[in-house]
Amino acid sequence: MTTTETTRTSRAKLARFVGHYVEMIAAMIIGMIALAPVWPDAWTARPDANAIIMATDMTVAMALWMRVRGHSWPRTLEMSAVMYVPFVIMLAPYWLGLLSGSALMIIGHVVMFPLMLVAMVWRRGDYWH
Repeated sequence: MTTTETTRTSRAKLARFVGHYVEMIAAMIIGMIALAPVWPDAWTARPDANAIIMATDMTVAMALWMRVRGHSWPRTLEMSAVMYVPFVIMLAPYWLGLLSGSALMIIGHVVMFPLMLVAMVWRRGDYWH
């Protein structure tokens, strides 16, 4: 294989990797929109419950998309856990009054995306093909 072919192959793999990340984010957005009406207003009125509900909506759609893409259950469950971790960790500071409801949501989302990317890079053999 020539250097040019290797470069093209590497770029194609990187493009598929980035595309997969974007697909997962799109699925998460679709999940938030499609599943939001399912939840009673009384539940979503509480910031802590709303954070977990939103993480659930995003995770359900993203996990479904991962399974459609042929990912294994262990990788799908691993990515699902990665999506919940920032929200769950931020619940304690919220309950202690150290974070507002808005901060809980913002931090949860801001931390979730890089953690997903870390999980993908860590398991790049499953995503880089």
